[in-house]
Amino acid sequence: MHTRVHRVGMTDAARVVLRRLIEQHGPVLFHQSGGCCDGSSPMCFPSREFHVGAADVLLGHLAWHTEFWMSGDQYKLWKHTHLTVDVVEGRGGGFSLEAPEGVRFIIRSRLLTEVELSTLAALPPPRTGADELT
Repeated sequence: MHTRVHRVGMTDAARVVLRRLIEQHGPVLFHQSGGCCDGSSPMCFPSREFHVGAADVLLGHLAWHTEFWMSGDQYKLWKHTHLTVDVVEGRGGGFSLEAPEGVRFIIRSRLLTEVELSTLAALPPPRTGADELT
């Protein structure tokens, strides 16, 4: 029996905020750019208003079919890492949808285990933004 391995997950507290955002804005997605400042935080946008780049990598789906994308360059550095979306009090400096709520999404990370890495290595590579264009 194979265990399902995920590259990204979410805390219960983050799920509560995500649900509220979906109720207000419709379907949303997360994007992690890896840039400086707030670029290192996961940003949440309405799905219809954010277009992923060709090099962006789909890490997986969170609650309510919410996609989590990461820039290709950042993925190269973090491909051995499991990410957990969490939420903390305080406002980030970006345009992420949760900013007016007085909270901000953050990433907690851990290295994937050898078993998780070997399981992922046996799977097809993750989808990219280029796949979305075809």
